Amino acid sequence: MYSAVNTIWVLLGAALVFLMQAGFAMCEAGFTRAKNTGNILMKNLMDFCIGTPTYWILGFGLMFAGSGAIIGGFDPFVRGDYAAILPEGVPLFAYLIFQTVFCATSATIVSGSMAERTKFISYCIYSFCISAFIYPISGHWIWGGGWLAQMGFHDFAGSTAVHMVGGVCACIGAAILGPRIGKYDKDGKPRAILGHNLSLGALGVFILWFCWFGFNGASTVSMTGDDTMVSAGLIFVNTNMAAAVASCVTMIYTWLRYKKPDVGMTLNAALAGLVAITAGCDAVSVTGAAVIGIAAGLLLPISVNFFDSVLKIDDPVGAISVHGVCGAMGTILTGLFSTSEGLFYGFGPHFLLIQCLGVLSTAVWAAVMITIVFLILKHTIGLRVSSEEELKGLDITEHSLPSAYGGFAFVYDDTPADLAVPAGGVPVQEAVPVELVTPVEAPAAVSSDGVKMTKIEILCKMERFDALKRAMFDIGITGMTAINVMGCGEQRGKTEGYFRGARVEATMLPSIQVSIVVCKLPVSLVVNTAKKVLYTGHYGDGKIFVYNVENVIKVRTGEQGYDALQDDVI
Repeated sequence: MYSAVNTIWVLLGAALVFLMQAGFAMCEAGFTRAKNTGNILMKNLMDFCIGTPTYWILGFGLMFAGSGAIIGGFDPFVRGDYAAILPEGVPLFAYLIFQTVFCATSATIVSGSMAERTKFISYCIYSFCISAFIYPISGHWIWGGGWLAQMGFHDFAGSTAVHMVGGVCACIGAAILGPRIGKYDKDGKPRAILGHNLSLGALGVFILWFCWFGFNGASTVSMTGDDTMVSAGLIFVNTNMAAAVASCVTMIYTWLRYKKPDVGMTLNAALAGLVAITAGCDAVSVTGAAVIGIAAGLLLPISVNFFDSVLKIDDPVGAISVHGVCGAMGTILTGLFSTSEGLFYGFGPHFLLIQCLGVLSTAVWAAVMITIVFLILKHTIGLRVSSEEELKGLDITEHSLPSAYGGFAFVYDDTPADLAVPAGGVPVQEAVPVELVTPVEAPAAVSSDGVKMTKIEILCKMERFDALKRAMFDIGITGMTAINVMGCGEQRGKTEGYFRGARVEATMLPSIQVSIVVCKLPVSLVVNTAKKVLYTGHYGDGKIFVYNVENVIKVRTGEQGYDALQDDVI
């Protein structure tokens, strides 16, 4: 006998959890660079699109088709009888879509930690593996009647089953990939690589927070009976409380440590609190939820710094700490704060030990399986894109998408100056045909104080600007001006690929124009350094213009000529 109320509740929850894909997409896109936005969106789309048929063909059967200790069963296309595991009054297909969106969420978590440097084909393959067997088998242990469920392991909505599995896979993937180019300096200290759109990131957090009420609340899979309705209300309150408290704690922590409250870390803290409370949102009191939020708010910035600075694992969006670390912590803390079984409520250590065992065994399973998958990919089709592709951005190199933001110039790349010339670089002898001419020395312009001043204007690709900037600073340049410009050379732009089947013509391409005025440094040193940094041998390497300067006036002091170009550092 089916229940309309229970069925609608489950379907509503499935719809909200599906919308979490949009939240993850916005977070990941906002916290990474503009040149990779299209690639991020494509990956989040394909997580769900690959995971849906994969879970239908393989995953659901492995998770629910039997009551074995390790694996449910093999039931391609979900044709078996699942009456024994279906929630009361909920038909099979409603439960199938509810479980499908949870599976897709686990796969999506991985994309953020491996963003900006992963081959798209490799991403699709490992996303398939997570949905096909990694998530379903550990999910069977926890929710499908497997050995952990039989022992009494409690993970109500997936702190471990969904989030920690995704976080562990993300950690292994980011470690095998290695950090993004420019993430660490020569001394191994991490450099901040800012995301291009904090508004998108914040929107993603709010979407996820809203959808989490479906993620946790609808996991009751029922809305009949007084006890269930009371439980659903408690779940909503606990979910909201943990997220809010975690954000407050992280804000205060970063304010005290860094002298200013950190916006990005505080946004991530809301997600950390949501992940942490997901395991025990039905089992702890509101006070317990607040304490779990405090723990998540403290643990998150410490964990992010640990992975970033100590382990040197580059995680662009903090998914390892948010989902992996806080997911495990929340599950374990349920063993302390559960009002019906927790250690702090006088029930002894047995339940806590089961929670710890469940977290450990699930983490080991996910780590071993995903390591095998990643290593096979790395040594066959490859896991990471080339340095040149990474510098240009995955939008153009992986999808022939000039920009995810039509009409707007890219934010320039953040790359160290000593980066080797991209693989596409060629010797001068093999470069595009050029006609070399003998340089003619222009008459020197001398200021009133007898010092020759020269302006050097450099046009270069946006992805090479940071390398140029650092190279200039290294040779002693103390100031420069840079502006975003649009332009073309004698090629009149170039074809940039296809969008929705139509060929895209770009006649004005985004570039950076850098202006430097020198008086002490030799002009040849500046010019040769710029040529060395910018040269690849292909069209579009840029141009360098040299002008005589008659005079320079510093507005603040009135100094002129040589004196106006000297910085009075205090």
